[in-house]
Amino acid sequence: MTNEKIRVAAIDLGTNSFHMIIVEESKGKGIVEIDRVKDMLCIGKGSISTKMLDEEAMLSGIATLRKFLVLATHHGVASENVLAFATSAIREAKNQGDFLRRIREETGIKVKVISGREEAEFIYYGVRNAVKIGETPELLFDIGGGSVEFVIADQQGVRLLESRKIGVARMRERFVLSDPIDSGDIKLLEQFFAAEMVSAVNRAAELNVSRAIASSGTAQNIARMIRSVNGLESEVSLNNSAFTREEFLGLYHRVLPLNAVKRRKMTGLDEKRVDLIVPGLILVDMIFRLFNLEEIVISDYALREGMVLHYLRHLLESEIHEGMIPGQDIRRESVYELGFRCDWNQGHAEQVAGLSLQLFDTLAAQHQLEAPYRELLEYASLLHNIGTFISISSHHKHSQYIIMNGELRGFSPSEIEIIGHVARYHRKSPPSEKNLAYSMLKPKHKRAVDVLSGILRLANGLERGHRQNVESIEAEEKGKGITLYLKTRVEPEIEIWAADQLKPWLENVLQKKITLAVH
Repeated sequence: MTNEKIRVAAIDLGTNSFHMIIVEESKGKGIVEIDRVKDMLCIGKGSISTKMLDEEAMLSGIATLRKFLVLATHHGVASENVLAFATSAIREAKNQGDFLRRIREETGIKVKVISGREEAEFIYYGVRNAVKIGETPELLFDIGGGSVEFVIADQQGVRLLESRKIGVARMRERFVLSDPIDSGDIKLLEQFFAAEMVSAVNRAAELNVSRAIASSGTAQNIARMIRSVNGLESEVSLNNSAFTREEFLGLYHRVLPLNAVKRRKMTGLDEKRVDLIVPGLILVDMIFRLFNLEEIVISDYALREGMVLHYLRHLLESEIHEGMIPGQDIRRESVYELGFRCDWNQGHAEQVAGLSLQLFDTLAAQHQLEAPYRELLEYASLLHNIGTFISISSHHKHSQYIIMNGELRGFSPSEIEIIGHVARYHRKSPPSEKNLAYSMLKPKHKRAVDVLSGILRLANGLERGHRQNVESIEAEEKGKGITLYLKTRVEPEIEIWAADQLKPWLENVLQKKITLAVH
């Protein structure tokens, strides 16, 4: 079974919107997203207080699910691999049974209603596969329409799973009675949020939580609006990006005084979140304050992705999914998946990466880069040649493009930029201010790209014959020169010839003459 390609569709029937993601799982390539779609139909409209799903909303929901099913079938998803989970609004509705029966009769989809705790657990599965969770406990939260899930976790596992009925649609219906919202309604919302979050706040204080990771459309929309306010492109991948308390407050104080008409004109705000963004901003403000946070990181993965990962893990029960346990290295897993998708030469890539790391370590006194750059060098080395998937000609540029757009998981946008630039400059022209993308890097990141690309160029030369000939490298510094002693399996004529051609950039960066010799 592990050699087969399996496609799975996961549908999240949320309070504000229905979402579906379609993925393919295959050995080596891992999980690849095929398609995703959403419809903000608001199944919970009016049901927060009545506990009854509206007939019109149910009809819209069934129509949406029919479309989702057609799309899933078109992508080759077998009916038994269509997952559908319902959350807060449907979970609480008195007529949920009638709605689920109608869905099954009219679409064939069997919807499972999950508890708030199960929802939090699936969100955790998703987030930990998109953002690298630290060694110390971190807060994960997902803002839905009916509920908000709180998870505290570290690399060893979960410390808290909690679901609270403070979703933005619920709060808007109950507390937002004016437009723009008045100070009295804001105060009531703040008090309610504080009371509902007290147990999570106390647990976070006990565990010294200092960072938060947010998933869901509300959090992403806030991040996009902040980017727009700062004059940055908002329609980009937000995974692992972050916004600070200061940046958030700038948006908060700008939006809350506005009415719906003026909010609707704001760049970056989703048309269907014009009203929901108000309680969303107040909630995020309280999370910043009560958990004493300086920044919030965004995760693209949440409930749907967690559903898929959990399902595949139990369906396949193979070595592919051993990485899905707490403590997994999602960054390395993501890099290897991208390499396999681009039909890479794995042996060559791993040899170049190994040589790059040896050079980084043996030249540490000269380049003086911090340890985190070592990891980025390894990943750039592993991916430096994936551009040949597009074309041999200018493949270094293609490699950069694929890395920048390959949806690598677990990396911040700046880390992906560094990896992309290092791969870009592994051959041909060295880094230059004439390259706009390079010129816009922070000075310390330019310095890192300069050093790391120089190391990668040299390592690539030492593997010119694609025969894994160089086994180890030792360095000896003498005055203004460095001698690199190579231990090889056979005579390294071709490797030394190629390395001599590719070493000038590293010599320029380190201001040292490099000589290559056989140990």
